[in-house]
Amino acid sequence: MNAAEPLVEAREICVKRGRSEVLHDVSLSLHAGEAVALVGPNAAGKSTLVRSLAGLLPTTRGRVLVRGRPLREWERGALARAVALVTSEEEAPATLTVEDRVALGRYPHSGPFRPFTAEDRAAVAQALRQTSIERLARRALGTLSAGERQLATLARGLAQEPQALLLDEPSAHLDVGHQLRLFQVLDEVRAHGVAVLAVIHDLQRAAAWAGRMVLVAGGRVAAEGTPHAVLAGEAAARAFEVAIRGHAVPGLAHPLYSFDEA
Repeated sequence: MNAAEPLVEAREICVKRGRSEVLHDVSLSLHAGEAVALVGPNAAGKSTLVRSLAGLLPTTRGRVLVRGRPLREWERGALARAVALVTSEEEAPATLTVEDRVALGRYPHSGPFRPFTAEDRAAVAQALRQTSIERLARRALGTLSAGERQLATLARGLAQEPQALLLDEPSAHLDVGHQLRLFQVLDEVRAHGVAVLAVIHDLQRAAAWAGRMVLVAGGRVAAEGTPHAVLAGEAAARAFEVAIRGHAVPGLAHPLYSFDEA
């Protein structure tokens, strides 16, 4: 694979859920080390898009490529080693411990029959450290808060050691302190070349974190570029039906945004 080629790429994909076409001719690319925020109003198709990129939803037209190869050419375990999907809706047995939850992220590496190795244990320990939940390792998932369960789910994705990390509302249920840690973790993995794409509803947080923003509205990519270029454009105002204004603040590298009725 050429270093300049995307790790994950959608080429004019269309996706149906039931009888309705949810995505229409969507193209998107994700490169090594990138931070991309996927934003848009409710029911715009954001969750459908990340699931399609992960190979969980088939396309009716167009295609998704991972490291230049169409999804249909990937064996499931190999794809899971390349791309990890983390959602806020993942469920696991309430009696499962946090450590065992995170260890499930090693399944693409270990398979159903290979014993857990020192490398697997090290990856699980690293994921627990990165998300700052080592103290919860022996706790059952059913005893955790929603935010703690979300961090355990993120740690499971990190334990996969993917090349691309796709996240659907990763900051859901997290308080401000845990949100800060979450995005620090995402920046840490990006520093090691992992491509990160996250669905984020908080536009201010998305603008502060991402190097690139993709706005999805009505099942199509309505705008793409730097966060400020996207949020300052007419497409964002139309999609969210609000007036968006950026305000420069001395000492801040990015504007603060206000949102008013259009």
